[in-house]
Amino acid sequence: MTEQIRRVLVRSLDDITLEEVPVPVPGVDELLIRTTVVGVCGSDTHAAAGHHPFVDLPYRPGHEAVGIVAAAGKGAEDFVPGDRVIIEPNLYCGRCPQCRSGRYNICQELKVFGCQTPGAMADLFTIPADRVHRVPDGMTDIEAALVEPLATPVHAVAKAGDLTGRAVVVLGAGPIGLLVLAAARHAGAAKIAVTDLLPGKRDRALRLGADTALPADAADLADQAHAALGGPADVVFDCVAREQSIAQATDLVTKGGTIIVVGVGAAGTTPVRLDLIQDREIRVEGTLMYTGDDYRTAMSLITSGAIDTAEIVTATYPLEDAAKAFAASVDPEQVKVLVTVDGP
Repeated sequence: MTEQIRRVLVRSLDDITLEEVPVPVPGVDELLIRTTVVGVCGSDTHAAAGHHPFVDLPYRPGHEAVGIVAAAGKGAEDFVPGDRVIIEPNLYCGRCPQCRSGRYNICQELKVFGCQTPGAMADLFTIPADRVHRVPDGMTDIEAALVEPLATPVHAVAKAGDLTGRAVVVLGAGPIGLLVLAAARHAGAAKIAVTDLLPGKRDRALRLGADTALPADAADLADQAHAALGGPADVVFDCVAREQSIAQATDLVTKGGTIIVVGVGAAGTTPVRLDLIQDREIRVEGTLMYTGDDYRTAMSLITSGAIDTAEIVTATYPLEDAAKAFAASVDPEQVKVLVTVDGP
């Protein structure tokens, strides 16, 4: 009888189960990894709800993963069983112009492990060896599970340019917004305002270093933000990516300023004020995922103590309770929910 492992299968938010599949075997240049911790991302819950524009149901999640190497395939012998690793889930072709220029995060044939391929929310999984990073000495598995979600804000902040002495607004105090706050502060932003609908999330943003936290639905949001910052924002990070948030970003940013769209928008058309973007010379730029340099910066931030893990990780569930973990992630009071795996 073939040995089996457990793997999470998501058909919808109301239909999340464990399936049993044969133990995977690492191929050439691949590693077999035993999962220890895997995060539930906002993109996971969006996909489960049928709202993600690039993830089809059913799918098998797990792209924010930490684990231990169980076996190495031929060509992957630089890693040995027992190595603790973090996965970098962007699966790129290596041939297109973007890949050749080092921007493999926007590969023309990009797939994301755990989104378009079966992921790490399982007892064991295989992945190319060049898609993993060793966990730094002294970093816990819980801290390591934040490297992937932090790398996205690190990349977004880098896209905004030099933030030294700048005034910044972060729209949305979910996991990504709070990590953008940390990354922007580390990059030298002088004043940071964060917005959110929920008072609890605004309080958390203040504890994590925001200079002010404002109600996202305030009728005079722009006036409040300008007063707190001493004028319009130089950079606005839209971690919500909805019609209302992009309109707010346009009102909040200074002439000649920058809007970085970090959140994943819904499929379809989102109205924007092109007249204001043109007239005020506002730069609007999207940002997707990260590269290895962003991972290394994220690891450095975490090891330096710049991220308060206790404020970010608000719940953990065992693999058999993955459905509960997804349900908790939908709760707006939660920040980052993790799934822990102790083996079959």
